[in-house]
Amino acid sequence: MGVFPVELESERLRYEALRPESFDPYELYEHVRTDAPAIDEITEYVTWDPYEQPQEAFEWVDRCGKNFEDDAKATYVLRPKAGDRAGEFAGVAGLDPEWHRQRATLGTWLRKPFWGKGYSGERAGRLLELAFEQLDLAVVAVTHDPENENSRRAIESYVERFGGRKEGRIRNDMVVDGEPRDSIRYSISKKEWTESRTES
Repeated sequence: MGVFPVELESERLRYEALRPESFDPYELYEHVRTDAPAIDEITEYVTWDPYEQPQEAFEWVDRCGKNFEDDAKATYVLRPKAGDRAGEFAGVAGLDPEWHRQRATLGTWLRKPFWGKGYSGERAGRLLELAFEQLDLAVVAVTHDPENENSRRAIESYVERFGGRKEGRIRNDMVVDGEPRDSIRYSISKKEWTESRTES
């Protein structure tokens, strides 16, 4: 048994650990290949490119599985629990701890049909709970591309709700399309998160 739970739930979402034994890489490939619907919009501000071959999906799923089993990083498949898209692949969510710093970073991407539904904030709340209550981490951080307005609005909303703060602009923090890019970074401490839950 590893440090990360294999499955999680929140109000509207189910989270399944992304591992070769329980997830078909072809399901991922269908939504991230070069001709997938809205793939250019989905990947505009992320650090990975659309996949040209299924092998890329197999390799990534295998890497996610190894990270999960090694207690290094948790990547979850997100699926709505109800509604006309119940059970569909909605996207992925990650929690990437740096154990020696007692800190983790959140990450996510969603397919376009699942944008604007508040899933990013719901996922953040659930993974913050995991990070602080179960994994006993002290700080959780999240970043976005300075030009990504959708992510900015979503992140600022839940960071404020959970008592966190904007830390500022990190220069050349990530690489997008082969070019170094800045990021905007936010963080939430365990103390801030606990106090926000007490107040609500």
